[in-house]
Parts: sequence; structure tokens; C-alpha cells
Amino acid sequence: MRPAYGFGSLAELLPSVSAVLGVPGATDVLGLGELLGGVDRVAVLLVDGLGAYQIPVAARHAPILTQLPGRTLTSGFPSTTPVSLVTLGTGAPPGAHGVLGFTVRRPDGGVLNHIAWGTDPDPATWQPIPTRFETAAAAGTRTTLVTKAEFEGTGLTVAAYRGAAFTGAGDPCSLATAMLAALSEPGLVYGYHPDLDHQGHVCGIDSDPWRAAATTVGELIARLVDGLPSGAALLVTADHGQLDIPQDTRVDVAADPALSAGIVGVAGEPRVRYLYARDGAVADVVAAYRSVLGSSAWVLTREEAVESGLYGPVPPGHLGRIGDVVVVCLDHSVVLAGGWEPPGVARLVAYHGSITATEMTVPLLSFVNAV
Repeated sequence: MRPAYGFGSLAELLPSVSAVLGVPGATDVLGLGELLGGVDRVAVLLVDGLGAYQIPVAARHAPILTQLPGRTLTSGFPSTTPVSLVTLGTGAPPGAHGVLGFTVRRPDGGVLNHIAWGTDPDPATWQPIPTRFETAAAAGTRTTLVTKAEFEGTGLTVAAYRGAAFTGAGDPCSLATAMLAALSEPGLVYGYHPDLDHQGHVCGIDSDPWRAAATTVGELIARLVDGLPSGAALLVTADHGQLDIPQDTRVDVAADPALSAGIVGVAGEPRVRYLYARDGAVADVVAAYRSVLGSSAWVLTREEAVESGLYGPVPPGHLGRIGDVVVVCLDHSVVLAGGWEPPGVARLVAYHGSITATEMTVPLLSFVNAV
């Protein structure tokens, strides 16, 4: 599944919401005006890891997920949290905003983990696109971000959400309470809930901890629906889906000399691996990965990956963040990077990041409390 940039991806969500709220210059590409007509305040809740393909499983423990009308969108590429959050927050494809993977190589040769990003590099320089919270606030629309207090001021928060007033919420009940309080006035309210994704990674889809997290998601959404004031709308979406990966379909760069030859750096994540090659070694690296991985991965040069349109247009200043070689895992395969990333990555159960429909398709559920 290719990203539906321009007509049906996460990049179109906040521009469309902004248009409904009357922000000048915003375009309702998704046609939300017919659904949300008459509202003057909109809450967007992003549930990390609640891909559209997880909805039928999660709904056994959160029935409200199938009681709300909805449609689907695509994530950007790679289908991973930092890329999706900044794509949603800026209303721009990843190539434009420059957050192009879970981890990417910095100009100095180091690796930037976008989840553990502080102030270096400067988020406003690394991600130069104004956020939709900034443009809405500049037009006089009140914007509020509600998420965990420890996320305030991080690089990812600044890159994705700068311009929004920050409210910390440590648990789902506090998240719902704070979002509803912000909806007491007209404007845009955005909330982020991470727990379902975490349980999928650590324990697997439909494991007992994942089911408990899905139950909590249902309770969170029900609180928001029950407390939604008149003239308000709630939209529920996600950043990506997930899929469990068997042990026997995992390969490790460090464990196979054919895969480690010519490599001077590794980034990305297991489902979309970025390989940085020694000078003159790109062709050999591509050939080795295509030979070893066969039909289980799509192995591309950087130029081929950009030309494919997966990122949208990529300006020259962002090109170096993408690997010299991009390994897009298909089916149920991953490429681990022993020695290049924390060992805990190899112990995960569920992964995401690639272009399968399971990973790329996210829901857009809605509830409107009309005036």
C-alpha cells in the first residue's frame, strides 16, 4: 500500500480540520465539512498502534470502536510513530518535514533517535515546516496539546506540535479530563495515547496485556464521547498498525557477513532498514541484500526510494537522512541490527514501519455532538 499523500493520508487530516474551523488558507481535502458541519471545536485523539486492521480485534474489548462511524487513511512512510506524528502535525509528507524514520543518520555520522530527541539538533531547524497548530493559532484559533508531561519540550513534540498550548496528562482518565476541559472553548484539541502500541511491541497483538490496553482505549473514547460538549466533534485516528513477527523470519545484519560487508552505519528500524555504505560499496550492498532476502524485502537505493514517491518530494537537505540503501521488509520479515541498536529491539514481538496494508492503514472514527 502506497501513502495516499494529497487525498487520503494523515497529512490531510489537520488541514481538513483547520478548514472546518475556519482557518484561512486551509483546505478540506478529506471532505470533513459534511460530517462536522456546524461545530466550532474539534478533538483529535491519536491512539498509537491502533491500525485499522487491529480494530476488529480491539473491538472485542472496546466495543465503541465499531459503534463510531469511520473511514480509513494511510500513514506516511515509513509507517512509524515519529514520522506519522510529524506528518499529522505539519500536514506535510515526510520528505518535506524531514523526519524520515525512527532513527536516521545525522550529518556528523551519529544516529538521531527521534523518540529520544532533545534539543540537538534544533527541532525548528531539523523540521522546518510550520505546524498546523502554529498556523491555526496565528489565525486566532485556540490550539491545545494533551499528552504525557514528560513529552513537553522534547524534539519530537516541538517538531510535530509547536504552536499548541501544552497540558500534561499522566493517565487515560487525566487525558480525557484535560481534553474535555480544553473543549469548553472553541478550537482544536489534540490528545495522544501511547499504551496500545507499547503492549503490542512487548507482548504481541491480542496478548492479555494488549487486550487490557484495548479495554482502556475503549474506556478513554467512551469518556470523551460521553463528555463531548454541544457543538464539538471527536475524531479518533492512529499513527500505524502492527504485526507480530515470528522468530524464524528475522535476519540480523551482524550475524551474516554477506549483510555486514560494506556497511558503515545502520539506522531506520527492523521493518524499514537504512544502510549507510562505504564509498563505492552501494551496488555491492544492494546485490547482497537482494540475494539474501529475495522476495521477503524490497531493496532500493536511496535514489530509487525517493523516485518511488514513498516519502513525497524530498528536498536536497533531507536526502542524507535516508540510507544509501533502503530495505523495505515485506510479509513477516525484519532486518535486525545487532551492535547498531539496543538489544531490546530484537526481543520485540510486534513491529511496524513497512508498506503492508496492516501497517499503513489507520482509522478515522468520528462522533459529533451537534449544536
